[in-house]
Amino acid sequence: MPRLSDSMEEGTILEWLKQVGDEVAVGDELVEIETDKANMAYESDVAGTLSEILVREGETVAIGTPIARVEAGEGGGTGERTSAGPVGAGDPPPAAVAKASSGVGPPTPPPAEGTPINAPPSSPQASSRDGRTKASPVARRIALERGVELSGLHGSGPGGRIVRADVELAASSVGGEGGAALGPADTQSGELISSPLVGTRAAPPSPGPAAETVSPSDVETAKGQVNYEDPSKLQSTVARRMSESKATAPHFYLEAEVDMSRLVAARAQIKATAREGDVVPSFNDMVVKACALALREHPRANGAYRDGRFELYSRVNVGVAVAAADALVVPTVFDADRKSLRQIATEARALARKVRDGQITPPELSGATFTVSNLGMFGIESFAAVINPPQAAILAVGAITERPVVRDGAMSSAHLMRVNLACDHRILYGAPAAEFLARIKSLLEEPLALAL
Repeated sequence: MPRLSDSMEEGTILEWLKQVGDEVAVGDELVEIETDKANMAYESDVAGTLSEILVREGETVAIGTPIARVEAGEGGGTGERTSAGPVGAGDPPPAAVAKASSGVGPPTPPPAEGTPINAPPSSPQASSRDGRTKASPVARRIALERGVELSGLHGSGPGGRIVRADVELAASSVGGEGGAALGPADTQSGELISSPLVGTRAAPPSPGPAAETVSPSDVETAKGQVNYEDPSKLQSTVARRMSESKATAPHFYLEAEVDMSRLVAARAQIKATAREGDVVPSFNDMVVKACALALREHPRANGAYRDGRFELYSRVNVGVAVAAADALVVPTVFDADRKSLRQIATEARALARKVRDGQITPPELSGATFTVSNLGMFGIESFAAVINPPQAAILAVGAITERPVVRDGAMSSAHLMRVNLACDHRILYGAPAAEFLARIKSLLEEPLALAL
């Protein structure tokens, strides 16, 4: 089991795409694995025969645990284990090493015969090569329990894969037991929390075995019938990290109201003059750019408090909070201070597409030095976010609303946006944090500054 992110400690086998005895060609998808950040299919970088599956579907094992063996074919040669996952003391040299499409770990020559592999990421396949109906382990279990024939279902998951919601919908339509079907999660599923006005709907990746719903209790309580649902690895990671953040980082909050009137007018002009196919920056792209420029001027806000000392980073990488599959992930816009608004907009949309297609990779979810979280598209005017550890701060962005204001003693209207800066008091103190937020406000109120 390879390590595919800095926070990953274990992975769950979702589905073996090859079976024992199958021939494996270079680039063939071997297995789909659920990590704490994404579901990924892995492909082989050697040819041979899959001789043994060591970890079955639905099982969770720690990183470094052997998951399968591939006997290399002729000319397979030998090689060393990749750096995608740790190697236990005394492990024999691997037979086949799968390289992650996410870019984790360098490629290596084919390894020696008959040893465990680290399998690699790529896109999920459209159908099983052995003729089996493509379905998640949870979907198979529920189908067996409720008497639903999988071959007659149309899968809504990636590549047409049948997921839990498909089985439950089919069971309910024919009067199956277990109550009403639970539809796919739609609470902000894949909605890019990065634009107050423009959202991108993303289809969530199929849930892993941990995301199953246990049968309800037979005993009615004052609260009615009780169902128990296990969180996915991603949801567990979010819960752990947010709990650690609130328990260890002394949060304090600063609020400000930004007059976005000139920026609203500037964006309308950009949109009116844009040619067909041109990317028009969203308001959140402008917020990301403003934060990046301000971070460059305030190094402490672009740092972290770790192990009793300050870490100050030379690169300004802004994370953009995205809701997907009932959990929160933070893709990163790297070197945002050096990129134009159009570059930031293009990159943000590319990240949104990857979230929607379930193709976001761990490197794209790592390396952020600051985070922007936007709930403006849901009509939320103001909120306070939890710091994404070990970062020093996070900016919560509300909706842009037109409200009455008094200017020079006369009533008029303005487009106003409320922002809230959550700070880690161990590294970012009151006055410097106020100056940092004031700089973000001034940049947003003077659109020309964002283009310089």
